[in-house]
Amino acid sequence: MISSTLSGVTGVGFQEHERSSEWRFLVKTLDELVQKLPPDLQREVEDFARFLLETRAEPKTGKLRMDWAGALSEFRERFTSLELQKKALEWWGD
Repeated sequence: MISSTLSGVTGVGFQEHERSSEWRFLVKTLDELVQKLPPDLQREVEDFARFLLETRAEPKTGKLRMDWAGALSEFRERFTSLELQKKALEWWGD
């Protein structure tokens, strides 16, 4: 049960753990503990594990968004890119 829930995890961090003997031992131990619970509590554990995966697992990497491209074009004649970078750092508070 736990191993099937965790199989949906992606990311380099999980893949590294998945190969380690410590990780396999942990999954086996968790699975054994969950099997001892009544079915309603097993579903609750699975729901909680899915919740943790959705909220705290490593985010999937995707393509970078470029929807901001050209947003500063109005400042092209007044500032260099270096000046804009310095100004952005000021706005963000370093």
